[in-house]
Amino acid sequence: MDPLSDEALAIVVPIVVYWLYSGLYMALGHSISMDKYRLHSKEEEDAKNLVSKRDVVTGVLLQQLVQAAVAAATFTLAGERRTTTATTASPSSWLAVAARFAVGMVVLDGWQYAWHRWMHTNRFLYRRVHSWHHRLVAPYAFGAQYNHPAEGLLLDTVGGAVAFLASGMSPRASVAFFSLCTAKGVDDHCGLWLPAASPLQRVFRNNAAAGTTSRSRSS
Repeated sequence: MDPLSDEALAIVVPIVVYWLYSGLYMALGHSISMDKYRLHSKEEEDAKNLVSKRDVVTGVLLQQLVQAAVAAATFTLAGERRTTTATTASPSSWLAVAARFAVGMVVLDGWQYAWHRWMHTNRFLYRRVHSWHHRLVAPYAFGAQYNHPAEGLLLDTVGGAVAFLASGMSPRASVAFFSLCTAKGVDDHCGLWLPAASPLQRVFRNNAAAGTTSRSRSS
């Protein structure tokens, strides 16, 4: 695979976005001026979390390694399929790309929602698999992709591959699609609520911050 090909960029760029974006949030979290936006204090992170930051980094890197391998295989499969069904159609319009994005979002969100819900309702799956993710009681940005390896493979990696294949988007379009999904995941777990700064937090409110603020209003 050409290191500058669309497929290679679609594998590498979301991982780079993950560490750069989460690093930005971690830097913001160390600023005293950000304390009023924190969902949990620094002391709570140290006291409540059941896994070390070193283990979180190791777990995330392992998931991203598997993610890269599965993505490479998926792009190979999709490339072979497109070669056998190639047409002389004109390049996709922006409207067509937007439609594929919409399909990808619906498929990926539906896939992750269904599995996530089942892992909360199935006692065995929660104890043996999903509870890994909840070892981070006080979440922080670079822990967004910390999961049991089976959950990371099934929800994120396989879910992403299914969304890519179902939507029919190109590898070039998937660079933006998976980078956006990655940024949203980091936002969901960043431990900060910055409604004036992050458009993702304003648009997508199904994150830890929204849940915390809604509970505080109802109490």
